[in-house]
Amino acid sequence: KGGRAMAIVTLLLSLLLWQAPAPPPAARAALAAPLTVMSFNIRYGTANDGDNHWLKRREQLFALLRDQQADVVGVQEALHSQLVEILQAVPGYDYVGVGRSDGRTAGEYAAILYRTARLRARRSDTFWFSDTPGVVKSTSWGNQIERVCTWAYFEDREGPAFYVYNVHLDHISQPSREKSVALLLERIGSRDPKAPAVVTGDFNAGESNAAAAAMRTVFADTFRLLHPDTAEAGTFNGFKPGQVGGDKIDFVFVEPGTEVLAAEIVRAARDGRYPSDHFPVTARIRLR
Repeated sequence: KGGRAMAIVTLLLSLLLWQAPAPPPAARAALAAPLTVMSFNIRYGTANDGDNHWLKRREQLFALLRDQQADVVGVQEALHSQLVEILQAVPGYDYVGVGRSDGRTAGEYAAILYRTARLRARRSDTFWFSDTPGVVKSTSWGNQIERVCTWAYFEDREGPAFYVYNVHLDHISQPSREKSVALLLERIGSRDPKAPAVVTGDFNAGESNAAAAAMRTVFADTFRLLHPDTAEAGTFNGFKPGQVGGDKIDFVFVEPGTEVLAAEIVRAARDGRYPSDHFPVTARIRLR
């Protein structure tokens, strides 16, 4: 009887300790929930924009963010005060990033907003596009104002961990744009762990520009994956009603193999007015 009892105990223990084997990679990828990513240059709030001043368009911008409900939003030109207002007006978000002028709150941010119900920022940092990327407010390569990249490593409750790199490249210096992309790709290539990476940003460079072309040697533009032949893909509107032409200078880039379910240039207007002088671009993706 003692032997039978011991066998039963052993069987029960083995059943309690047994765990189902981990699903194969393909099955794990299928379980990941789609992730909605946005890149949005929101136009700095102190600009002398007359009828398009921040105080007159902010409610429209808040409404757009609430409507889109992106999981991640890479914003450019955001001032600290604007980020505070966004968090107050659009529930469920937090952000990472610093002001480019002092590494704290002064100057424009390339901040990353994220939905806290789904994502947790495990690590984040900002580097400057210069020969000394760790030096706050540093400039090189012909850019007269400082340019930065803010990045974050996120844990995702509904999918794999991933990185987001958010950038705003220089509007004048082509050498700065090209060298900034080279530094960005170098930093992404050395990331640890090697989780999936997404890049958002205002590149101040059209699709045929060498800086954008360099990005496409490693990453894919989500919009062009789904809309390769769309001619009217301009993303800078200058607050001009109906403006859809010009260059596509705002991007959501993903690594090859990432499933892209949807991609859009959001041209929402209210009474002929836009919430910013750039159109936000969005992508709905599934990371692997």
